[in-house]
Amino acid sequence: MKKIITTLFAAAFVLPAVAEEKGFKSLFDGKTLEGWDGKKEFWSVQDGAIQGKTTRETPTKGNTFIIWKGGTVTDFELKFEYRFLTKSGNSGCQYRSEDMGNNVVKGYQGDFEAGTRFSGINYGEKTGRGILADRGTKTTLGDGKTKKKVERFGDSAELQKKLNGQGEWNAMHITAKGNHMVHRINDTLMSETIDEGKEAVSKGIVALQLHAGPPMTIQFRNIRLKHLK
Repeated sequence: MKKIITTLFAAAFVLPAVAEEKGFKSLFDGKTLEGWDGKKEFWSVQDGAIQGKTTRETPTKGNTFIIWKGGTVTDFELKFEYRFLTKSGNSGCQYRSEDMGNNVVKGYQGDFEAGTRFSGINYGEKTGRGILADRGTKTTLGDGKTKKKVERFGDSAELQKKLNGQGEWNAMHITAKGNHMVHRINDTLMSETIDEGKEAVSKGIVALQLHAGPPMTIQFRNIRLKHLK
């Protein structure tokens, strides 16, 4: 009887977590890079996570990406955890993006870094549009770099305090519905983007970034995707 009660007690705490993840599909098996395409000198699996690493001996001349080959996304939710193992470094998650060849990707990016400025913003990688929505803002875009409306909902420095430091995991949650994109880190709203410009994209690939610059190491785990109707 005691064993049965203990089992039921444990299940009561497991079921809500399972319900919350309903509809999500894992994109990473935790052991191999099956289903992903990245340059072998930079990408591997370490500690049950996808690891991107550059060194002084093996730098990347430009930003390089590991691309999920399982298809494209339109309206979706994407969740994953990331952590930097170095004091410096910049990375990001591309979505609704375009494969430009040679592991170069163009499009929307949920940005994050080891520093204190860019984590949570929406950046237009190789689009020429720069920062699409800064941290702490809900931004409506027009054509090009035009921002039709910027509504500030939070202070960037205060939002930075919601992030964990070097070597600690952070949980990112990206949602895209129509032309509305939302970035959250550690369950905290970081930025919102409404793209009403002619450059708006509704469909594309998912990829993870390893930024050019000083040597850096970043890891990703628990990557899961939910397609929305």
